[in-house]
Amino acid sequence: MRLVFAGTPEPAVPSLRALLESASHEVAAVVTRPDAPSGRGRATRRSPVGQCADEYGLEVLAPERPGDEEFQQRLREIAPDACPVVAYGGLLPKTTLDIPAHGWVNLHFSLLPAWRGAAPVQATIRAGDELAGATTFRVVREMDAGPVFGTVTEEVGSEETAGELLWRLAHSGANLLVSTMDGIADGSLRTVEQPCDGVSYARKVDPDDAHVDFGAPARAVHRHVRSVTPDPGAWTWFREQRLKLGPVRMVEPADLAPGELRVERKRVLVGTATSPVELGDVQAQGKKRMAATDWARGTRIDTGEALR
Repeated sequence: MRLVFAGTPEPAVPSLRALLESASHEVAAVVTRPDAPSGRGRATRRSPVGQCADEYGLEVLAPERPGDEEFQQRLREIAPDACPVVAYGGLLPKTTLDIPAHGWVNLHFSLLPAWRGAAPVQATIRAGDELAGATTFRVVREMDAGPVFGTVTEEVGSEETAGELLWRLAHSGANLLVSTMDGIADGSLRTVEQPCDGVSYARKVDPDDAHVDFGAPARAVHRHVRSVTPDPGAWTWFREQRLKLGPVRMVEPADLAPGELRVERKRVLVGTATSPVELGDVQAQGKKRMAATDWARGTRIDTGEALR
């Protein structure tokens, strides 16, 4: 089939590469979000999907809004059979959805109808789900509610971070997206409507959501930190300054109040509502990331000091 691929961040790149390497399909162009400031210098940069498209010499369409008439006209000229989309980040109006003959086919990183929305992988880990997955479905006007083509499932590792799980799903999902395109092309694939039960939503996670509440049980703290690693990154307050946190580890019970720090020779513990957790890497404001034990030695933590 003749395809126009839509996507923006790094996790969409494996799907684009898989479609480009497929002998059954032609990727005629790529749609991505407009170039935006990035990094410390805030220099304007092409999205990861746009950069991948440049490698292959593909036409890149980057409309301010996917409903822009100029963009829609160019899409009609390209005349794609279908538009696979992975984490594009723009709301597609009906006039744009109607252009390709087989519609827009989204790869979403959850087992729909669970965790519709912007941050399904973070929500999966934070909720303590044992299974994660990816789903391909036909895009409709309601968010992530279209009929399903196929799914792939993955077990969630007990120490796995959102970034690690997302990268696994990006690759297994890429294979699913190619097989979905194959099934649409040869007519062997049919959609199944999503059930009405089991719908949940995963809104976008912002930095405030990454503030760790040590008044929660240890298991919830452990999942919370993993769910926001590496982005936007877990953090807490220490001596009125932000302290960034890497993943923490569950340890045996000890008598520590929520947030209270205990510095031992080979580890640093912090209390929760139940058992304490052991800090991994931390990053103080204006400092490099380092092991929590090195940070504690340099900081000279007093008895009774706490994270909050």
